[in-house]
Amino acid sequence: MTRLDTARIRAARKVIDPVFLDSPLYRCEALEPGLGCAVSIKLETANPVRSFKGRGTEVVASLLADEGRDAVVCASAGNLGQALAWSGRRRGLDVTVVASRAAPAAKLDRIRALDARLELVDGDFDVAREHAAAIARRDGVRLVQDSLDIETCEGAATIGLELVEDAPPFDAVLIALGGGALATGVGHVVKALAPGVEVICVQPAGAPAMTRSWRGRRVVTTDTADTIADGVAARYPIPAVLDDLLLVADDAVLVEEASIVAGMRMLFERAGLVVEPSAALGMAAVLEDRDRFAGRHVATIVCGGNADVDAYRRWIGSPS
Repeated sequence: MTRLDTARIRAARKVIDPVFLDSPLYRCEALEPGLGCAVSIKLETANPVRSFKGRGTEVVASLLADEGRDAVVCASAGNLGQALAWSGRRRGLDVTVVASRAAPAAKLDRIRALDARLELVDGDFDVAREHAAAIARRDGVRLVQDSLDIETCEGAATIGLELVEDAPPFDAVLIALGGGALATGVGHVVKALAPGVEVICVQPAGAPAMTRSWRGRRVVTTDTADTIADGVAARYPIPAVLDDLLLVADDAVLVEEASIVAGMRMLFERAGLVVEPSAALGMAAVLEDRDRFAGRHVATIVCGGNADVDAYRRWIGSPS
């Protein structure tokens, strides 16, 4: 049994601010000569927080407001924190975000600008997650846990509704895989409404915990996560999320850092898109296995555009 429900996902669209819905979806022919396949882009950066996370935090914040809650805390690599701060501010919620000091400065600055209380910790996202849980226990406030809280998955799943309702027929959808909210949400809808479409999850080789877990059909943790794709660099998969992923993913692949950079550069040079590394994972998967996708029509979700400016210039400015 999956935790996700298609009826609830359809209902979620009624509480999500329209600014996050019906994101641009188009075939990007400029990318196709370099990839050898037809490519449709679902662009989740054209919104106030420049990532898909606002869809889920809108559902979470709406429920909290309905319950009369006035405070919430989350751990974030950056994008969830921005989104929860945005959704919470418009509903009068006191939002605390816990993040790693090593998180991209641009993401941290934006969280502060959205009036959230930001607490920084030494260590990675999983250390931040432990600290956020301690705050929730201490202060008796709601802890929002990305991917574990079903609202984050079902908010993300509304992307899947738009893909199957609005896109021309495609053969596969490439989805960035980190904690699993995007992959399980979109995967659930695609398999429910377009079961012939292949759902392929993509994760950096330097942060392989969820992919290894999917392959082994059990939770596999890692000691470290070493990737420029900070948005998907979790080390401890959540068992319930893995169970959902096992029901919808046809494949989970790992890609190298060089391919992620090449995908970012291609999206910039040929599509005019500035994206963060996690958003280029689908591109990286095609670049590493052109034969698999040759002659097919793939859809890739460009899931975030909150790149650190200096790092982005280094990546894009390096020679091909």
